[in-house]
Amino acid sequence: MRSKIIEHISGLLFVTAVLLLAMFAYYSTKSGKSRHQESRVESLIDVPVSNIRDPFQRALLKDVMNIFYPDQADLNAATTKDLLQKKEDLFNKKLQQSHLQEQLSISKFTRLGGMFFKFIFVYVIVMVFTYYGVQTLAIWRFVSHKQHLYHSLHDTRKKKYSWRDIFTRLSVSLLKGIMHFILFCPAYVIAYSIRTEFNTDSIIFMILLAVISNGLLVMYSNKFYAFLTAESRKGYIDTAIVKNLHTSFDFNRPDGISLKSIFKPVKNFNGHIFEHIFRNARFQYLSTIKEQASFLITGLVIIEMALNIHGYLNYEMLRQILYKNYDIVIFIILGIFYVVKLTEILTDLLTHREAMKYENRQA
Repeated sequence: MRSKIIEHISGLLFVTAVLLLAMFAYYSTKSGKSRHQESRVESLIDVPVSNIRDPFQRALLKDVMNIFYPDQADLNAATTKDLLQKKEDLFNKKLQQSHLQEQLSISKFTRLGGMFFKFIFVYVIVMVFTYYGVQTLAIWRFVSHKQHLYHSLHDTRKKKYSWRDIFTRLSVSLLKGIMHFILFCPAYVIAYSIRTEFNTDSIIFMILLAVISNGLLVMYSNKFYAFLTAESRKGYIDTAIVKNLHTSFDFNRPDGISLKSIFKPVKNFNGHIFEHIFRNARFQYLSTIKEQASFLITGLVIIEMALNIHGYLNYEMLRQILYKNYDIVIFIILGIFYVVKLTEILTDLLTHREAMKYENRQA
C-alpha cells in the first residue's frame, strides 16, 4: 500500500508541476508579447487625443504635426490619418475585451471555489447514487435470472398465456426498451428534449441527469453482474450449501431473499448463500470505482458544457477557453485532476482495508 501512496503522490506532484509550468509559460508569453507590441508602437501613439471623432481635435493634431515637421504636409496628413485610425482601433479592441479578459485574483478565486465545491457536491452525490444503483440493478438481475432458471427446470408444464398476459409482457418489454434507451442516451440529448418543460439549471436536475444517462448505470451494473455470476460458479458455493445456508432465490420466503434486503442501502443477506457471493463480488468491484469515477467526471464535464449551465465549473472552463484566459483554465483542470486523484487514493485505501479484513494479502 505504501508503494501505491508514493505513486499517487508522485503523480500529483508531477502533474501539478507541469500545469504550474504551463501557467508560468502563459504569463511569460503574455508579458513578452505585450512588451514586443509596445516596442513597435510609434512614438506618436502617446499623443493625447481625448475625442478621436472630434473634427477640431483632428485638425489640431494635423496643425501640430505641420508645426513640428514643416514642409511635409502630405506625409503629415497620412501620418495623422494612420495615427487616429490606430488609436480608434486600440480603443475599440480594449472596449470589446474589457469584460472578457480575466486573471486569477482573490475575487475570481472565491468564485471558482464556490463552483468547485458545487462540482464536488454533485460528484459525490452522483457517485453514491450510482454505487447503490449499480449493486441494486445487478442483484435484481442476478436473482431474477436464478428464479427463472429454477422455475424453468422444475416447472415442466406448458403454461398457456391469455391475451392479458401477452399484453402485459409486451408492455413490460416496451417499458424496458424505453428505460434502456434513456439509460444509454447521452445526457445532453435528454436535457435538450425536456429543456422547455423543466428547469435544467438546478443541481437536482444535474444529479438526476448524471445518474440515469450516458450508460453509466447499465455498463457498471453489467460489470457487477458479471462478478456475481463468476462468484456463483466457484467451489466455495458447494461448501456453503453443505453448511445448510439458504439457497432459494424466491422473494419473501423464509429461506429466500427479501425485496427489502435488495433495495436497502446497506445490503445484507445473512444466512443465505448469496451473502458470500455478494461480498466477494463487491470486493472485486471496488477496483473499478476509479474507472467509474473518471467516467462520471467526464460525463459531468460534458453535461455542464453542452447545456451551457452558467455558474458551474466546467461551463466556466469552456468560457475561459473561448476568451483565452488560459491561466484560469489550467487552475480549473488542476482542481478536477485533484478530485480524480483523491478518488483513486480513497479507493485504494478502501480496497486495502477490505483485503486486510478478508486476509487477501499480496506477497
